[in-house]
Amino acid sequence: MNRFIAGFAALLTVLPVAAAQAGTYDLTIGKTQTSVTGKPKTVLTINGTVPGPTLHFREGEEVTINVTNTLDVDTSLHWHGLVLPFRQDGVPDISFDGIKAGGTFTYRFPIRQSGTYWFHSHTGFQEQEGMYGSIIIAPKTPENFSYDRDYVVVLSDMHNDSGATILHKLKTSSDYYNYGQRTVADFFSDASEKGLGAALRDRAAWGDMRMTPTDIADVSGYTLLLNGRNAAQNWTGLFKPGEKVRLRFINASAMTYFDVRIPGLRMKVVQADGNNVDPVGVDAFRIAVAETYDVIVEPKDDRAYTVFAEAMSRSGYVRGTLAPRKGMEASVPPMSARPRLTMADMGMAHDGMRHDGMDQEDMGNAATGGSAMSHAETAPHSMSGGPMDHPAAQARREGDPFYAPGSGLAPTTPGGGKVLSYADLKAARPLYRDRPATREIELRLTGNMERYFWSINGVKYSDADPIRLKYGERVRFKFVNETMMTHPMHLHGMWSILDTGKGQWDPVKHVVSIAPGTTVYTETEVDAEGEWAFHCHLMYHMGTGMFRKIIVEGGPSQQAALQAEEGME
Repeated sequence: MNRFIAGFAALLTVLPVAAAQAGTYDLTIGKTQTSVTGKPKTVLTINGTVPGPTLHFREGEEVTINVTNTLDVDTSLHWHGLVLPFRQDGVPDISFDGIKAGGTFTYRFPIRQSGTYWFHSHTGFQEQEGMYGSIIIAPKTPENFSYDRDYVVVLSDMHNDSGATILHKLKTSSDYYNYGQRTVADFFSDASEKGLGAALRDRAAWGDMRMTPTDIADVSGYTLLLNGRNAAQNWTGLFKPGEKVRLRFINASAMTYFDVRIPGLRMKVVQADGNNVDPVGVDAFRIAVAETYDVIVEPKDDRAYTVFAEAMSRSGYVRGTLAPRKGMEASVPPMSARPRLTMADMGMAHDGMRHDGMDQEDMGNAATGGSAMSHAETAPHSMSGGPMDHPAAQARREGDPFYAPGSGLAPTTPGGGKVLSYADLKAARPLYRDRPATREIELRLTGNMERYFWSINGVKYSDADPIRLKYGERVRFKFVNETMMTHPMHLHGMWSILDTGKGQWDPVKHVVSIAPGTTVYTETEVDAEGEWAFHCHLMYHMGTGMFRKIIVEGGPSQQAALQAEEGME
């Protein structure tokens, strides 16, 4: 079956796609038991499996998706990264009322794009419990690369604790799941390396912030999965030596960033978040929660290769295998050294992340989009220390510009190989003409670790006004990360054009990862009317307040309604 799917997908890249026709898909939400985490656990399924099925669409077709909910609670499905009418986006309380227990909801929307995407529940913590699947959209026109085989690689995490239990424990003690706390042995090691005085000052500085350099992730204890299998179960994809193999990586995790490498194989990145990019050769890449990357590898030898994905926090790993024959395995590499935060990652010039239990300063209507905002007194400079410098130029001077200079989080490989940076991404073709933005909106990523809530501009979603955009404008978003966490920011319904200094060739994404202590700019062509979600895709950050509603005003339907009213007068 895998060979058939791979061959069919490859065929679609060289043959014209048939005229648009309606496709109907039936999905059923249910439950099953698993022991993939090492303990018996009830998980949520789509059509009986975790992950759910891969949906194959064609660019230009109209799809109908019937979703039946057999659970005793409401649910939903969100089509991540798809451009569609907002009523079909699948976000309860924003785009629809959800799918009631025992009910069926029918989604209908046109397919206006191609590439690799995914879908997941947008209700409570259901995504972490197994409600996610992948989407492959065949393009109308041939892609700018070829391949012989095609595999989806869904990376995810699963916890023995329920989502509600995890959040309760984080609220009770925000470091409850930090299994990587520094020890006395670590102190003596630091004293030996840096000197006793420096080690003591370092401990005092971190103590004042009630943090440790190992606070990379909020939640440890996850079992990491690759296509629903743990490391011991070892998912395997077959190839013949000399074939080109396309691997469609999707990070469907609740909270886990992955660093991915395939020892012995160089990867060619050809697509990011469903949009083709000029091919980039890399030895490793970091994939944020909710991102997708498509890579092509070309194994020459009659041997197995390990697909190795380790958590950014080094709390665990998962592996799969590429092999000429079933049953073959390659050695599993040791995990890389655990990264440690530095004062650069703390963004010492920032005041947005509180560690003393006090409330955030209310930033008023700074996130409403009413005017351009500036907080130059607390915000960092752009990547090189100058407000107009582009990340691509900075990359030539100081390494990856999308991490703070001196960051302990910037990804590396054990052998010093090439790691993908956002600065490497160049759109294969522009989606939009390049034009100046009409205004800038600043979004300060903030939070309170002691009380465990996350926010934007110091205001939680429950207390925030919507961000209002005008249909047809081009808006520049300035993300200032004032926290010690990395935030994958996801805008529904519209694309985020990531400013890397390439102008019309800037990459177009649906998720943009904002590292600690950095400022990142994106631009959005406001071309989708309605109400949309905009949030951090880390589940417990989104769930505690790092979320906004976007309202796009003045679209075609509103204009038509106004004209109709005027005609009746």
